[in-house]
Parts: sequence; C-alpha cells; structure tokens
Amino acid sequence: MRQFGEAFAGHIASGATTLCWCWRITRADGVELGFTDHDGRLEFSGTIFDPAHGLDGGETVQKLGAQAETAEVLGVLHSDAISEDDIALGRYDGARVESWRVNWKSIAQRELIRVDTVGEITREDGVFRAELRSGQHAMNVPRGRLYQHMCDARLGDGRCSKDVETGTFRATAIVSGRPDATSVLVSGLTEFAAGWFTHGIGRWDTGKRAGIEETIVRHDGATLGFDRPVADWVEIGDTLTVYAGCDKRFSTCGAKFANSINFQGFPHIPGNDFVLRYPGTEDRLDGRAVVR
Repeated sequence: MRQFGEAFAGHIASGATTLCWCWRITRADGVELGFTDHDGRLEFSGTIFDPAHGLDGGETVQKLGAQAETAEVLGVLHSDAISEDDIALGRYDGARVESWRVNWKSIAQRELIRVDTVGEITREDGVFRAELRSGQHAMNVPRGRLYQHMCDARLGDGRCSKDVETGTFRATAIVSGRPDATSVLVSGLTEFAAGWFTHGIGRWDTGKRAGIEETIVRHDGATLGFDRPVADWVEIGDTLTVYAGCDKRFSTCGAKFANSINFQGFPHIPGNDFVLRYPGTEDRLDGRAVVR
C-alpha cells in the first residue's frame, strides 16, 4: 500500500478534500509542459501547471507481476499547448508523463502517483486520446544483439566511431520543391554522387519539422525520398542536414568509410548455402582436420 506524508494523508482522511491531478510531460526534445484539471494555475518543482482545457485522466487498472499497466489521458487539441501538428509529427511519442495528486489549497501536500511514457496517440474531431504505458512496458523491448552479417551500429555512434560531422559525410540541403508526399527536391547536393545519402539520416534544421530526423531511402540527384510522408509540413526554403548513407554491409564499411576495423556485424558467419550444402566425393568425412 502506498504511504503518503502525514499532512497529505490527514487531508485525504478528512473527507472534505481539495484534490486535483497535475501532469508533467517531458518530450524527447526536452520541451516540458505542465497541465492540471484544476481551474487555476499551479506551480511546483519549477513547472507551471496550466488549466488543461479539457484534459482528463482515465482509470488505471493495477496489475500484479510484470504486466505493463496502461492508462489514458483525453484532451482537446489547441494550438497554444498540445497541437495536432505536434502530435502528427511524433513530438510526443515516448514522452515521459508524471501524474501527481495535489492539494491545490496547499500544494506542498502532493504525491507522485505514477510515471509513464506516451504510447499510441489517436486524434478525432479535435480531441486526442493518449495511451500511458507504465515502466513495465520497457521489459517488452528487445535487448542485446543479433548474430548477423549486417552491422547493428548507427553510423557515427560510439561503437561505429566514424566522425560524420566533417568532410564528405555531411551536407546542408535546401528544399526547392515537393514532388510527392514522401519526397523533396533540394539544392546543395550537386557535388555528391547519386545514392550517396541513400540509407542516411536527414535532420531538419528549420520549419515545422525542425529537430526531427528522417531516414533517407532514396537519393537521386536533387531528389531525397524519405520513409514517411513529409510534404505537408515542409515549405520551400526549409533546410536540413543530411548524413551519408550506410547500408550496414562490411564491404561498404571499408570502401565508403574506411572503417572496417569498427564493423559491428559478423560478416564471416556461414550463410544458408553452407547449412544446405551436401557432402561431395572429394570431401574428407573421417572427422580429421585438413592440414594445408
């Protein structure tokens, strides 16, 4: 059973309570927002909690064991707080949500009830519904490495160790057109061969998508193609930083990046052809090692 402070527990036991919910939301990009279902602004721990304009928390089912608990928050979309564009752009995906129970007459009497992450968000008729996943959800995330031919490092990370912030591995592109939902025409990449940025990363520097990273699935001259729609949130003149693509192959690691020593795959493991291979008349089948 959860134990509250003496003053807070006494207030709850009194029967005449002045309680409200406060939610602190911290997005992956560091933006922090505070909301409350009280009708006035509250402030504690460096966060201002504004009236939530229709934000409401649903019931939470407590479970024993390692099952992930889920809850819901329902709210009205409005541009000065949680906008439809920000939700569609994924800015709240994986955000940390702290749920506080607070005595709004004496905010020193408060308790952190749960900490969740934002899961699936749905939007309909100006209302959003966000699923809150408990900490046990992290136990469903695959951990460890796979024994495979392909590299499982991200280009430029600590295991890869390749510096991609200099030289020909990084460039700035400026949007000059939007031919379809998943592609943009850009300037600034004429000195690079077609395909150089395929399988690379594009990070938007300006515009509505600023700060968001995209996977580049196609680089064909002045055209960049992405793995998801971008055109509705991109304007002519928006800029993005693009990084050279890596297809995770051992040959590419050496030829394109001269980084074979840091390859994080297992390029020499036998493939399916070895498993299906049958013995030939020239093979030694007595179990002794062949000395060459």
